[in-house]
Amino acid sequence: MRRTTPIIIFVIAVLFLIVDFWPRLTIPNIGDPNGGSRTVETKLGLDLVGGLQVEYRLLPVGERQPDAGALSTTKSIIENRVNSTGVAEPVVQTQGADRVIVELPNAKNPDEIRALLVQTGKLDFVPLPPSEYGTQSAPGTSQAVDGQPLPTTEKPLFGGEQIDQSYPTTDATGLRAVGFRLKSTGSQLFGDYTSKHVGEFFAIVLDGKVVSAPVIQSAITGGTGIITGGSAGGFSAKDMNSLITVLNYGSLPFPLKEESSTEIGATLAGFSLDRILLAGLIAILLVFVFMLVYYRLPGLMACIALIYYALLVLAIFRIIPVTLTLAGIAGFVLSIGMAVDANVLIFERMKEELRSGKTLNSAMEAGFNRAWNSILDSNVSTLITATILYLFGSATIRGFALVLIIGVLCSMFTAITLTRTILRWVVRNEWARAPRLYGLRDEEFMARTLAPGRRGEARARA
Repeated sequence: MRRTTPIIIFVIAVLFLIVDFWPRLTIPNIGDPNGGSRTVETKLGLDLVGGLQVEYRLLPVGERQPDAGALSTTKSIIENRVNSTGVAEPVVQTQGADRVIVELPNAKNPDEIRALLVQTGKLDFVPLPPSEYGTQSAPGTSQAVDGQPLPTTEKPLFGGEQIDQSYPTTDATGLRAVGFRLKSTGSQLFGDYTSKHVGEFFAIVLDGKVVSAPVIQSAITGGTGIITGGSAGGFSAKDMNSLITVLNYGSLPFPLKEESSTEIGATLAGFSLDRILLAGLIAILLVFVFMLVYYRLPGLMACIALIYYALLVLAIFRIIPVTLTLAGIAGFVLSIGMAVDANVLIFERMKEELRSGKTLNSAMEAGFNRAWNSILDSNVSTLITATILYLFGSATIRGFALVLIIGVLCSMFTAITLTRTILRWVVRNEWARAPRLYGLRDEEFMARTLAPGRRGEARARA
């Protein structure tokens, strides 16, 4: 194992250097059910890059009041709708019994997204009686005007829940349209009705407003059809994509009302990012200075391990990917403290072994072995606490907990494996056997630890 450990460390270093610094690196997108790839990048949260935060309230419908199930369903639908817009790492969380808070980091088209989110998404396929709305053979101006409320109390043939999938397509003239495929029940109802009412109007109604009121030109069998843009001359790209999103991800159980909207500007976000990065850099530099002054040569090895650790954690953040927020960066800095704590335990134990009379090699191995139990206990305790925070905390707390979990696991690897491997190589060299390189006096550094030429001098001083 000792022979393979340096190779493993080197291979991991090459991999994380590629992930951290290779421009436009792409990797398989594991979370995407359709496969594909994505570009590796560092994702920053709303408080670092700016964006939009919107609070919505679920409105009661008649005597029906929002409950926990409706709130959870609303959250899932909103997440799916926002993700379809391409916003990186949106945060959707519930609050109280009827509130949903949506955070959109670095959103390019916030107004369009807000308009999409508040759509209830209730789609109905409504027959239009020929006596009132005309027929193709005896044309009349249909009262079902696109974009206006449907002027009829006719019962819908079926609703949007019968749509299995919707997708972009074009109509016979090449204009944008929305294609759809129906489930078995809707397919049968639609086929039966259209075969008996060729030449009559048929309204497709979204949230009480007519999307399209086409004429049934032939029987529609097989459960597929298209929704055209009607008199407007086809859908715009935005309207087409919005309708597809609503149809694919379902209707909201309760209508939404926007209670507040806060737009975080890039100036404030940049100020926050500069300050937090400066604070983190100062904290890390102070840790380096302490380790170098107090532990000397082992401290230098620990600093090298910490640099390795920081680059490794950053690579993991980019691969997962983890959205970094101010709380997440705080968790990262805290995990650096955990990594230093492990090195302090090891080096202090190593000093005790040297004072007890062991050779440098034996003291180094004993320091790592005997400090391991304390390191394991403290890190496992932290991991348990962080896991509880991740499972039961809010979105901000979960981000902090995730970063802390990754940081603690990586710190255990670097403190025990990397630092140990470097020290094993260092202590074999003659120049590394000077007492002051370990913060010890000559009389504390036993004679058999020193080079053969200095044993007599050390014995005389003792």
